[in-house]
Amino acid sequence: MVKHQPLQVYEKQLFVSFVTGIYGCRWKRYQRSQEDSSRWECTWFIILCSSFLLVLFWAYFWLVAQNDFNEFNWSVYNRSGAWSDETIPILAPTTVGFSYITFLMILALFHISLGQQLNLYWVHKIGVLATLFTTISGVVSVDDIWGDEWDILLVSLQSTAPFLHIGALATVTAISWLVAGYVVRRERSNFQVMVLLIYAIILLAVYLAPLTFSCPCIMDRHTLRPRPDIIGRRGAPMLAPENTILSFNRALQNGASSLEADVSISVDGVPFLMRDRTLRRTTDVGKVFPARQYEDASFFNWTEIRSLNAGQWFLKSDPYWTAETLTARDRIRIANQTVCSLVEMLRLAARANSSALLDIHRPLPEHPRHRSWFMDTLWAVQKAGISPKRVRTVTWTPDTDRGRVRGLPQSANEKLSLEEIRQRGITSLTLHYSKASHRDIQEYLANNVSVTVYAVNAPWLYSVLWCSGVPSVSSDAPQVLRKVPYPIWLMSRSAYRFIWITSDLVSIALVIGIFCFQNYHMIRWRMSGMQNYNPEQIVLSAVANRSNRDVNIMKEKLIFSELNNGLSSTEDISLFPENGYAIYSHGSLSD
Repeated sequence: MVKHQPLQVYEKQLFVSFVTGIYGCRWKRYQRSQEDSSRWECTWFIILCSSFLLVLFWAYFWLVAQNDFNEFNWSVYNRSGAWSDETIPILAPTTVGFSYITFLMILALFHISLGQQLNLYWVHKIGVLATLFTTISGVVSVDDIWGDEWDILLVSLQSTAPFLHIGALATVTAISWLVAGYVVRRERSNFQVMVLLIYAIILLAVYLAPLTFSCPCIMDRHTLRPRPDIIGRRGAPMLAPENTILSFNRALQNGASSLEADVSISVDGVPFLMRDRTLRRTTDVGKVFPARQYEDASFFNWTEIRSLNAGQWFLKSDPYWTAETLTARDRIRIANQTVCSLVEMLRLAARANSSALLDIHRPLPEHPRHRSWFMDTLWAVQKAGISPKRVRTVTWTPDTDRGRVRGLPQSANEKLSLEEIRQRGITSLTLHYSKASHRDIQEYLANNVSVTVYAVNAPWLYSVLWCSGVPSVSSDAPQVLRKVPYPIWLMSRSAYRFIWITSDLVSIALVIGIFCFQNYHMIRWRMSGMQNYNPEQIVLSAVANRSNRDVNIMKEKLIFSELNNGLSSTEDISLFPENGYAIYSHGSLSD
């Protein structure tokens, strides 16, 4: 009597188990498969890729939009009437979602490279959809509340494009391993040709992308203009409450060469500094005058305005996350700040031999000083004892009123043609960074028109504008920009051209090498002049050259095939015992 006893010894594959277990909850060997993924799972992979690209775009947007976080909070405040840091509820889910989707993308790519089926676990499918819909909702909300901020993406590319290009080049080069494996290991089909064509188009686009770049910091070093002057926008609002005398002092201490303030006119004709239309956000008007907290700030007289506290809100709301870094002495000084008058600020600028940029808000038509606001401003300049030539005004008024303030240099806050600038008697422009292109700046400077760009808080933006030749920038963070003694990066055109061409050539060589390596069986066959493979040659070639994992799978299939077909009682099979993978033995039992 003969008894057959199959012995199976499986090679442990911890990495494959980890990848398939986390991605598809397929921890055991028999749950995995190297068959082609179903169309349904391929659809989920496309959804995962789309989610990754959208979340990547969303994360990059908030990374560069950090320059304007306070502007976002202010926009939300104007809509809701309640001040809070609205960036935290956005940044926290964005960070978690980006990390989660990126991890799943890496696991999916490992599945493809290992030849495993793409079976995404249902829990991950819910997570991908939740992240996708949350991100889409965020994009729609930001477009509604803060639609102008999308312009920062184009501005940021002036600084990040060369580095993003290198990253994109490395990514598409690495993906060539997956593309080559898919094209080579499958039977030829129209879909393969389409995949290969799409990949070639993407690769070519990445190679030629630098032709579309416009980076001011790609320039010769000797043409770099002097460092732009820093204007303290409402003082140094990250270190002290905005538009207070302490805030302006902090700006001067941190290297600001000029001060910028928002000017309103009280009902009794005293110019004071206030950004908002009401006093609710930056004072305790709700406590002192609860019935008037929604009233326009300009309808208070100076005595009433002066009685309000303008510092406690800063310690309470911490708009820039800097309150914890303040000393006990600074906290006491901040807590006792009051609303600053224009005269006080101008006197401080005069003592520091500085200049001033005034954003004057014209009173409403029913205001008693609606027609005499310019005289009130001139009176404050004269009383402060500062030279009128050192005071620039950005007047939010019709051109018919500009002639009444001829005693002060005037600046426009909109992009104008050179002809309009001459007709209006404007000496300088104050433009948002999204409106000040490199070409426009060069044209204005060539015609002796000074340009000030706002709001510049991030070192990368300051560096880009420095390379563009901007004479001065208005910043909420002079303490940050003072630590930028030179542009973050500066490169000559010849050096960048060398890096660009060299990286493209290296990528081309790697892609060709990867395709040749993946297809070396076919290349060797063609070079040897063989025209046909018989089945035995195919099997022997595959076994001799396939990876250890593939060989093991072939051994296992062969053993079970023999068992199913039946073996003679005297057969003794030992397949590849040197690998210790599968051994078939027999033994005889006597009666």
